[in-house]
Amino acid sequence: MLKEKLIQIFGRDYVLDDPEICLSYASDQSFSTKMTPWFVVKPQNVIQIHELVNYANKTKTPLIPISSGAPHYKGDTVPSVPRSIIVDLSHMKKIININRQQRIAIVEPGVTYGELLKALQKEGLTISTPFAPKAEKSVLASVLDMEPRLNSLHQWNFIDPLRCAEVIWGDGNRMFTGEAGGSSMDLKKQWNEQKWQVSGTGPMMLDFYRLLTGSQGSIGIVTWISLKCEVNTKIHKFYIVPAKKVKYLHDFVHKVLKSRFSNELMIVNAAYLASLLGDSYDQVKNLMSKLPQWMALVGIAGRELLPEEKVNAQEQDISDIARQYDLSLLPDIAGINGMQILEKVTNPSDEKYWKETYKGSFQDVFFTTTLENTSQFIENIYSLAEENKYPTQDIGVYLQPQNMGTCYHCEFSLPYNEKDKYEVEKVKKLFIKSSEHFSKLGAYYLRPHGIWSKLQLQKDAQSTIYLRNIKNIFDPNNIMNPGKLCI
Repeated sequence: MLKEKLIQIFGRDYVLDDPEICLSYASDQSFSTKMTPWFVVKPQNVIQIHELVNYANKTKTPLIPISSGAPHYKGDTVPSVPRSIIVDLSHMKKIININRQQRIAIVEPGVTYGELLKALQKEGLTISTPFAPKAEKSVLASVLDMEPRLNSLHQWNFIDPLRCAEVIWGDGNRMFTGEAGGSSMDLKKQWNEQKWQVSGTGPMMLDFYRLLTGSQGSIGIVTWISLKCEVNTKIHKFYIVPAKKVKYLHDFVHKVLKSRFSNELMIVNAAYLASLLGDSYDQVKNLMSKLPQWMALVGIAGRELLPEEKVNAQEQDISDIARQYDLSLLPDIAGINGMQILEKVTNPSDEKYWKETYKGSFQDVFFTTTLENTSQFIENIYSLAEENKYPTQDIGVYLQPQNMGTCYHCEFSLPYNEKDKYEVEKVKKLFIKSSEHFSKLGAYYLRPHGIWSKLQLQKDAQSTIYLRNIKNIFDPNNIMNPGKLCI
């Protein structure tokens, strides 16, 4: 009965129940519990999704939305309950509109960073990406998950560059949010009325798009989003500021941000950058030994207005700031040119994700904190690694300013060999222990995947109650990715 209804909605070719295919969605590269879905469906348009959600409400069938292509790493796409349907949105790949004048792009869930960047380039635009995203990473999924951007000075809040969205809420209601809401649910008609889906606030007094971010598909299915883009760069330079200890970079980074300089700005250690630049285990290992232990990576960009003057002025000013703290702004390091790093950092990874190059698999621990607290967390991850006999030199560290530098994304990457059961168990234990320990030290799990959901929400019972109330309003039958976010 269910299969026949799904075929009626999507067509026979887009309803899959082959055991091997379903098994491929039953787990990911995280340590989440394995659960095989009942069916996999691949929608082609919003009408099909709307019909599916309405039917799922009648039959109380759980739906798990997925936008990015495999592999997955955070457990949010793995079913938490049996007899679930995977809603694979990766076939919805339309770039609906790019408006050069308004600097707005509207994309469907299956559009990847590589596809969007290529289309934007033709219009003289670009968009800030996360740190070298995987090749099949959905732009929509990335933005809704609030992945940290490289250009924190242009990030007015954690939700940037998200503006408007179309969502099918868990109760079956279809809605346009932000400026797109409150009028005709027809984008072409809105464009004729000079409405360009630029403002994310509304409709009315509530910013509905805030309910969607970080929700892990547990409240509705988003079928398009509008994104604020940037004018493409005319000149783009990239520099390295090496240091023996991470704390030596703190004042430098803070002063650069306070002065409103730089385009990209981040701190990485040798293991993290080596994993990005190396093409094999041996290359990564070799780079680890050559690169400085800690580095601030600084990008300077000039766009349409006086690009050369801007880049030259910032280059001199940032160099002066570096000298104030006995540091040096270098165009290359250990035989690697800064522009090579820029190319890697700002573009999607090759088909094989760069974090898998070193040992084949990895597990990330990430959270939000302040710059002055990052040294404490780094010391603790090294201490915990030693206790669990994990090699500290393999731990990749990435510190990314967010929201104009008001806070920092702190990420520890733990590479391991998935074929070595002892090593897998060791990393799993380290992941759990460090996550719990960091929570006690004040880490804020802004993106609470897996066990982080419980660790974060148990600190604030009132917020958990509010989340449950919101879930009950927009998804009263609990069909949307049930079991996530501890609600």
